[in-house]
Amino acid sequence: MMELLIKNMVCDRCIRTVREELEKSGEKVLAVELGKAVIENEPAPEQLEGIRLVLEANGFELIDDRKSALVDFIRKLIIEEVQHLKGNKPEHVNFSEFLAQKTGYDYSYISNLFSSETGQTIEQYIIAQRVEKIKEWLSYGELSISEIAWRLGYSSVAHLSNQFKKATGMSPAAYRNSKNIARIPLDKVGLEK
Repeated sequence: MMELLIKNMVCDRCIRTVREELEKSGEKVLAVELGKAVIENEPAPEQLEGIRLVLEANGFELIDDRKSALVDFIRKLIIEEVQHLKGNKPEHVNFSEFLAQKTGYDYSYISNLFSSETGQTIEQYIIAQRVEKIKEWLSYGELSISEIAWRLGYSSVAHLSNQFKKATGMSPAAYRNSKNIARIPLDKVGLEK
């Protein structure tokens, strides 16, 4: 049995794609979840290289070191918390406690690791994910800005507006009325700098 750590898996469609591609490669897949897959047998080096190439062709990356895997796991946790809201206001999430609990590491360690690996702080990454969620909801036009602020747990509309304008260069209202609504794939949010 071998566990493969895989970067850029951020949704159920990613899980399905990884499973299908591994099975097409002749691997007996035991489990697939965000960030990893478990296969029955340890592949020979040339088979592992084939798996790496198949994953890369589908936008994924095989991770060889544990620090990169931890950073990728942190990114996935943040994406799930911010992006996959079901329309109701989430319970207030203290990200430092949440991430420390989910990873099993002290927050100062994962914060320093995240910054050194990505060149940005966890807070900056959370804001980038929130801004992308705001863009999504603004493009649908179904929610008011105050409803968006409430659902994302902002203390006020002004706080949301300030973060949004700093990130995009325009107010939420101007963005909503814009014809050029530019969105970023979730696994690329915060990495486009």
